[in-house]
Amino acid sequence: MRNLIHNTISGLSALLHVGKSKVLGMILLLLFNALTISAQCPAENNAFQDGEQLDYEMYFNWKFVWVKAGTSRLKTDGITLPNGTKGYQTSLIATSSRRADNFFKMRDTLISRMTTQMEPLYFRKGAEEGKRYTVDEAWFSYPNGKSHAKQHRLFRDGSVKTTQDTMDECIYDMLSILQRARSFDPKDYKVGDKIHFQMATGRKVENQTLIFRGKKNIKAEDGDETTYRCLVLSLVEYDKKGREQEVITFYVTDDLNHLPVRLDLYLNFGSAKAFIKDIKGNRHPLTSVVKK
Repeated sequence: MRNLIHNTISGLSALLHVGKSKVLGMILLLLFNALTISAQCPAENNAFQDGEQLDYEMYFNWKFVWVKAGTSRLKTDGITLPNGTKGYQTSLIATSSRRADNFFKMRDTLISRMTTQMEPLYFRKGAEEGKRYTVDEAWFSYPNGKSHAKQHRLFRDGSVKTTQDTMDECIYDMLSILQRARSFDPKDYKVGDKIHFQMATGRKVENQTLIFRGKKNIKAEDGDETTYRCLVLSLVEYDKKGREQEVITFYVTDDLNHLPVRLDLYLNFGSAKAFIKDIKGNRHPLTSVVKK
């Protein structure tokens, strides 16, 4: 579960990760009225468009001092799929700074492809994280109305671990779940509501849990110190006794874009934060901006 952290600061991530690999997600399941995503994958995209680009700065708490850990970029492009239809490709590139390389080197690239109805098709994550290097890939298909995920993880020594899963529920990767969730309407959410979803992690499909924590105003690190009205969600894990442990906290704009503008990551060896630095190509006006 801590692996989700890396994919988030690796990106997100969420998003972004300075830990191990899984999230970034996702990262933001923001917004489901149901407690479980069940049924089919096709869905309408109401939140993002071709050309959206989000830039982040990442910080790590090292011996009580916050230091800049690196940068990441989340970008969405329109593409033509192998069958000639239109689709989307979301990419997330995260790079640690030279200073951060001294205690944790990170060079992560994530790519997710999906149909215009947001059905996951392909996911790849190449991750150099500390002394660890892996390449995760996942291929998604939909035989007999079910979701099928074939995954493989390539290790630095050339060894490969392959798994396959078929489920009635939709199976996402960390970027496709982020994009899917952004089109949901959170108006009926109550503080404490739990959101469950299935995610391919590179090794297997795992059930993940997000908890809606409410709303909060968040200041960005964008020079203008823009403040956004945000929805707050927590990605949690549970120990053997069922006790809840915070893994990542997501702050997502409370407007039709549902953009992740900040992530707080709780690691075994410290904590990290990712702040939005620049927003380009957003589909809707940023009505969540709090006027000064």
